[in-house]
Amino acid sequence: MTSVTHTVEHKKISEVSPTRKLVMGIAELFIAMVILFGFVLNSTPGDLTRFVMTPGGIDVGAMGDWVIPTRPTLIALTVVTVAIGIFQLVKGFGRATNGMVGLSGLFLIFGFLTWQAGGTSVNLAGMLASAVLLAVPITLGAFSGVLSERAGVVNIAIEGMMLMGSMIGALVGSITNSTWIGLAGAILSGLILSWIHAVLSIKYKINQIISGTVINIFSAGMTAFISQKYLQTNQALNNPPLFPRIPIPGLANIPLLGPIFFNTNVFVYLMFILLVVIQVALFSTRWGLRTRSVGEHPRAADTLGINVTRTRYVAVLLSGLVAGLAGAFFTLGSVGRFNEGMTAGKGFIGLAAMIFGNWRPLGAIGAGFLFGFADAIGSKLSLLGSAIPPQIMATAPYLITMIVLAGFIGKGDMPAADGEPYEEE
Repeated sequence: MTSVTHTVEHKKISEVSPTRKLVMGIAELFIAMVILFGFVLNSTPGDLTRFVMTPGGIDVGAMGDWVIPTRPTLIALTVVTVAIGIFQLVKGFGRATNGMVGLSGLFLIFGFLTWQAGGTSVNLAGMLASAVLLAVPITLGAFSGVLSERAGVVNIAIEGMMLMGSMIGALVGSITNSTWIGLAGAILSGLILSWIHAVLSIKYKINQIISGTVINIFSAGMTAFISQKYLQTNQALNNPPLFPRIPIPGLANIPLLGPIFFNTNVFVYLMFILLVVIQVALFSTRWGLRTRSVGEHPRAADTLGINVTRTRYVAVLLSGLVAGLAGAFFTLGSVGRFNEGMTAGKGFIGLAAMIFGNWRPLGAIGAGFLFGFADAIGSKLSLLGSAIPPQIMATAPYLITMIVLAGFIGKGDMPAADGEPYEEE
């Protein structure tokens, strides 16, 4: 066990290559130039940007509006982003590279909002609250991927598990008129699909990408069939109750943070609970060490008496549980009915968030918030009177996903045996 501990805990992450350091620095400087030429030079001197800091419909945790000078704020964002880019080119940020790229992206988004709302106002708190909700399925999908891939099993079936979970959650919730029973049904559907994925990829050693693709296709077809055959013809089967907003006494009264994080629905709370549980379980327990060891060096783990097959089964089943929970969010925590294809690729975006977050829960939730915030902006553009069509901004999460999956952020700390079937001796 000592050798496995040494392998997992002291695994060295390669230094950022000169090419990647150059690319990252240029990208950050490019963001700075976009802020400068796109926003600073097109802003009106003397304009003020007003950010409303209390979400609409909230009567606790109210906070005064935040008024900032438009052009000086944009100049400050440009200067800081330039400094980040220069430092990246000269010295580099090492393991913090992804975080600094994400920070630069947030500066770009905040700069856009500051410029767009110059001379007027925008409800920033409402946008942040929407971003948190939009980040829930993405982050839970990322957590699902972390659990599976840390054990060495690629799970691109998360999208299918989420889609099936959303449909089963709506169906069971409608029949029982219970959100919690509907949630249990959604989780169970994720467990069943993950068990199928585990059997195919671990026992029969089918290519894990093919196995996941089969599950995604099955889920898309089956949910569409059930929806057209039953849910659309009998609306009583597609009218589940929604989880209500649950304010946490005391914390809900905190200005800005209270309405966003402590006066919301149960899925947001479960997301943060899972963040702590998965982080501690993977990196501070014997189970976590064994799980990561079979994802890094299964042969060494087997030699030391760790049951590689059983460990991978457990990880994939837990992955399916979280994916089913993510799917239930759409029907029981957001929309209140099932629509065909309603997950809209959020499972795949969750995998991108997992990669962006370096296969770690803390990084995954940060990436999830970034994707969620980009998604939230699209729905607010029309209210700002933007000349940019909201459909263009709606593509932002998918564009970011393609950039991430294309390897822009680097290889990171991917488990060494990820995607490799294990042959027991």
